[in-house]
Amino acid sequence: MTSHLPDQRTYDRAKNIADLYRLAAKDYGERPAIGWRGPDGDYATQNFRELYEQACDLAAALVALGLQQREHVALLADNRPEWMLCDCAILLCGGADVPRAADVTGQEISYIVAHSDSAMVIAENAHVLKRVLAARPYLPKVRHIILMAGEPPADSGVLRLVDLVERGRALRARGDRSVEDRLAAIKGSDFFTLIYTSGTTGEPKGVALTHDNMLSQVRYLPFRLYPDDRVLSILPVWHSYERVFEMVAVSRGVCTYYTSVRTIGDDLQKVRPTFLASAPRLWEGLYSRIIQKVRTGPALGRALFHAAYHCSREFQSAHFFLTCQLIDLHGRTWGESARMALQSAARMLVYALPYGVMDVVVLKKLRALVGGEFRGTVSGGGALPPHVDEFFNYIGIPVLEGYGMTETSPVLAVRTFERRVIGTVGPIWPHTKIRIVEPGTGKVLYPSKRIRGRGRGLKGEIHAKGPQIMAGYYKNPEATRLVLRDGWMNTGDIGMVTFNNCLKILGRSKETIVLLNGENVEPLPIEAQLLESRFIEQCMVVGQDEKHLGALIVPCVAALREQGFGVAGFEEAAEHEGVIRLVGAEVRRLVSREFGFKPFETIQGWRFVTKPFKVGDELTPTFKLKRHLIATKYQELIDEMYHHTRGGGRL
Repeated sequence: MTSHLPDQRTYDRAKNIADLYRLAAKDYGERPAIGWRGPDGDYATQNFRELYEQACDLAAALVALGLQQREHVALLADNRPEWMLCDCAILLCGGADVPRAADVTGQEISYIVAHSDSAMVIAENAHVLKRVLAARPYLPKVRHIILMAGEPPADSGVLRLVDLVERGRALRARGDRSVEDRLAAIKGSDFFTLIYTSGTTGEPKGVALTHDNMLSQVRYLPFRLYPDDRVLSILPVWHSYERVFEMVAVSRGVCTYYTSVRTIGDDLQKVRPTFLASAPRLWEGLYSRIIQKVRTGPALGRALFHAAYHCSREFQSAHFFLTCQLIDLHGRTWGESARMALQSAARMLVYALPYGVMDVVVLKKLRALVGGEFRGTVSGGGALPPHVDEFFNYIGIPVLEGYGMTETSPVLAVRTFERRVIGTVGPIWPHTKIRIVEPGTGKVLYPSKRIRGRGRGLKGEIHAKGPQIMAGYYKNPEATRLVLRDGWMNTGDIGMVTFNNCLKILGRSKETIVLLNGENVEPLPIEAQLLESRFIEQCMVVGQDEKHLGALIVPCVAALREQGFGVAGFEEAAEHEGVIRLVGAEVRRLVSREFGFKPFETIQGWRFVTKPFKVGDELTPTFKLKRHLIATKYQELIDEMYHHTRGGGRL
């Protein structure tokens, strides 16, 4: 894709994130910055100049209300244009926002707003405002509450956002220069945001990220975005992952269009996005819908689909090897590489014509499901199931899986279009150092001059160092010292560096299951393998301090009905003998030596869970399992699994 504008390199000239907004307004003024669905379903947009000017108006009003340089403002709202307006305004004041979603609980408001020393709170709507007002007695430092949309209760003292924008516009019209003064005083080391972690194992921790942290992510993006690109936003904007995409889009003059789970199918066709920040759940859902549609379609359609995917898989996997994009975990010899190169070249020659035909006849229609102009996506917030990862990359929808955490702003590694190594999260982010450390001993396995291949292929804890590493946990030096030493961040993840210099994630050190025989097992690869079964919707592997592994399984009722089981719901499925036998057979088939699993990694017992894992309960907002919570919630089921051998739970 080429742009109508030259590369302005706005991101290199910006001194801080507030300055990024200013330069974007100057460089991309009349181009659309954000888009949102109107009541009629059509998209309205606001350009970069309008966004910046309106943010300056709001910032002037916030300064007039007494917001000081480097003070904090709680921003409690979901994705909407006013979110970007408030974010920009807070930054222009020299402040830092403390973002949270609109489903924030009263308990979270009481803790996070107070702990962050927020001077103001911006609430999205009346529902959020009600919780804020209920928590007001516990928020002594909050001087003002602002309502983003709707009317506040009479005599509540709550201010309306629209009124503040008008007040600031009038102040600036009379010559107010407070915003310009504040902008000039921002330092790169100033806090840009405080993002509080979910706190599943204790009180939430406030991750303090600086302007320099975020600018390093914006500046060193290892692939190109252009002003003509269109980015669809579906992930929560207050998460660091979606947040960095918002900032990257601003820095490149790209319009971000907001969508939701309810409307994404329609919005993909309306916006025809070229790029998307996504979570694995989105691609898992799309994959399931495609496969189900194929299974229930006519025989000719099924035959064409399978032929097209076979040709694509053979051609693309050969192409990946010849372009050095096939994962290498063990260090291939020159002889092995030469043999595989000849085989790959032969496969490409054999499949070139049928792949070309099938791509036009079948695969092009599949790509049209994401709008038809899609260049790619970065999937983050969790691991993509291998079969889903392969499927989309092989049919021509590039999935650039990335890796990071809130504490690292967040990206530490990401695939690029040139290095799309399936099975990894790609090369290390520019200007970032990664080392692999042996748990317990602290021995550095990678990079090491004394170990073959400098330690590539050896697994251990991932430690990271770079300009994106957080300043620390706000007002929590003890927690900071536990993860951050000499500039090195202990991510708590287990991984390795492959022989083609990509990072592969294997699991969490805290998630590692230690069996009674001392064997260490990473549950993520096993769970990913189980999820390849269309009859298993969700699962979690258990077995800490037990003789063998077990699993909690949520069955896929829709797939079971399609198979001919007349089950009305989860509870009926869990008691159906035929379903128990079918799922048991799937578990034995998938987690076996045939798929590379060792005997101690196989599932020896399992139980059905009759309620799906949900966000806000058993899942984090990025769909990660809250393992400790799930284990506690279903402890009786786990105990039964290990103390009894009857029924469908024993294999």
